[in-house]
Amino acid sequence: MSRTGHLRLPFFDAEHRVFAEELDEWAAEATAEIEGGRAGHDDVDALCKSWVRALGEGGYLRYCVPKGYGGAHDPLRSLYLVIARETLARHSGLADFSFTMQGLGSGPITLAGSDQQKARYLPKVAAGEAISAFALTEPEAGSDVAAMALSARRAESHYILDGEKTFISNGGIADLYVVFARTGEAPGARGISAFAIDAGTPGFDIAERIEVTAPHPLARLRFKACRVPSSHLIGAPGEGFKIAMRTLDIFRAGVAAAALGFARRALDEALARVTSRKMFGQTLGDFQLTQAALADMATEIDAAALLTYRAAWLRDVEGVSTTREAAMAKMTATESAQRVIDRAVQIFGGLGVEVGSVVERLYREIRPLRIYEGATEVQKLIIARELLKPRN
Repeated sequence: MSRTGHLRLPFFDAEHRVFAEELDEWAAEATAEIEGGRAGHDDVDALCKSWVRALGEGGYLRYCVPKGYGGAHDPLRSLYLVIARETLARHSGLADFSFTMQGLGSGPITLAGSDQQKARYLPKVAAGEAISAFALTEPEAGSDVAAMALSARRAESHYILDGEKTFISNGGIADLYVVFARTGEAPGARGISAFAIDAGTPGFDIAERIEVTAPHPLARLRFKACRVPSSHLIGAPGEGFKIAMRTLDIFRAGVAAAALGFARRALDEALARVTSRKMFGQTLGDFQLTQAALADMATEIDAAALLTYRAAWLRDVEGVSTTREAAMAKMTATESAQRVIDRAVQIFGGLGVEVGSVVERLYREIRPLRIYEGATEVQKLIIARELLKPRN
């Protein structure tokens, strides 16, 4: 089955297809070299650092930052981001994770940072010389970002941060943390600001490393009288929530694309299995129940792909807000991929739950996608809110 045949759609042009083909070939070689079949990911920190370095050296992190600061395009091109995530996820969940966190972690600086902040951080992110993190979630503020409690109190030329963040991807290995804190200009979401904070800043430490179903660097961050220069404020005071949501809008369709990559790999593995596995004098693929499962899997993938590509195309070509479309894509692709991968595990039977098998790995990797960057339930609220907005 062609690895790029799904890009023969009007959303894409020849340059997109060349990019996908080159990345697919590169990712296959890089996965073998970096992970070497280590399905257990015995040293996830080292693997992610290796992936960031390799993606930077390969020139692929250029698609995560704007042109002029080591990037490929200005503004960022969503279609390239979804192609990259779908392609990388097919090969390695950690490769996809490492790629997208470079974009998500530095996204607020791309969108609202000063010229000095962009020049300081973005070229290193693009080159894979600095690892970035996006610190939004707190113990009591996950989906409800407005409940954020981490405080940032102005003190002359500094802000003093006190509080915690949790479930922060790249926590413990990042060089740059974009941290959202309550500065109090107004109640709720309007009183949140964003800061660029370097690892090792006094008063900021890693309180706890967190292990999850699909291993990747994750941590609880602690701030205790952490002094951050006012020059590290991203955008204007009180604009942090808006900056965070704009960043998530860009990268949310990428979550859908990663789910597509996982789902396509699961379908490929299932097809190989059903055409080779013999049962009762015929192959597993000869049974009508198997054929029905394969039909459902393929159809769900194609439906999710169309929503994902539409969201990216609308942002790139039409230049319109894609809050609703990205939420639809994220919700549909992640939920569909969960079902596709579950069917693949069922097709493999006992081998499907054997630790180290491809479908077992995919089963672990897809589950978090239904939660992070807005759980499925939150996506439904976003879609409904957009539908209920007054129309001009």
